[in-house]
Amino acid sequence: MADRIRVAPSTVAYADRESLKLVVEFAIPGAPADTVDVKILEDSVHLTAPARDVEYVSALALGWPVKPDKAEATYENGLLRIEVPFKDPMEDAVKVVIKAGGAETKTKAIKGQAALPKLKAPTG
Repeated sequence: MADRIRVAPSTVAYADRESLKLVVEFAIPGAPADTVDVKILEDSVHLTAPARDVEYVSALALGWPVKPDKAEATYENGLLRIEVPFKDPMEDAVKVVIKAGGAETKTKAIKGQAALPKLKAPTG
């Protein structure tokens, strides 16, 4: 078959009523379900779906991270619907250990350079 024309499908993306999941809908009429290829990363959704004489292609950047491994998709009457939970932005946060320090810090001279001057505390 000759090369298909690539077209962007009509796309809608929104948060569900509870704002727990992202819902993305692609209108891809005529694409057989077994040829639809969807890949989801934390920050994007990628779609390719050949249909008759066209190939639907889309790359959607997301404004909030999602959990791609929890995505679910349904395809009915030419409408692909993907639901994927939002990721808590603090989920992979790393706690930073804070070391106690004295009131005065010491500076070292770098070889070949003089030490930084000490600043005087403001008076007043």
